[in-house]
Amino acid sequence: MRVTYTPIKGLLILQPKVFADERGYFFESYQMRRFAELGIIEPFVQDNQSISAYGTIRGLHFQRGEYAQAKLVQVLSGAVYDVAVDLRPDSPTFGQWYGIELSAENHTMFYIPRGFAHGFAALANHSVFFYKCDNYYCPEADGGVFYDDKELNINWPVPPQDRIISAKDEKLPSLADAKLV
Repeated sequence: MRVTYTPIKGLLILQPKVFADERGYFFESYQMRRFAELGIIEPFVQDNQSISAYGTIRGLHFQRGEYAQAKLVQVLSGAVYDVAVDLRPDSPTFGQWYGIELSAENHTMFYIPRGFAHGFAALANHSVFFYKCDNYYCPEADGGVFYDDKELNINWPVPPQDRIISAKDEKLPSLADAKLV
């Protein structure tokens, strides 16, 4: 597995070794010992999956306090532009974001530690997004930041007229107004 370290400490881009032939392909998407060598030692306890139409933007979501979640994300079909925003109060990169295209073709995975808001934009119809979490979802600890917060200035690759946003996500606060803890 090839690992790329991002400019934001803790965010990792993971590219597995893919074995392809005329039948298709095979790769290990998770192996506890290999991930532990990278410092990813959280026990993943919950897997989630979503399907999104082109233009759907989900996020930016996070869990507060003891319910914070580290995530290992990947795309099984289609493509997304995946974004993580550093919400760690003592981090020198607090409020900074990092985005990367994940697709079924590039097999790239993105590791997002606890303390980040997370979201993505579907770049293709029927984009199947899959992620492992190291903590259970808790509705009372649910938090979010508005995806189009002008202070964050995320460069979403979906034109505004094509964006599909849930009513819940449209009402999320700016980073300045979000309840982070």
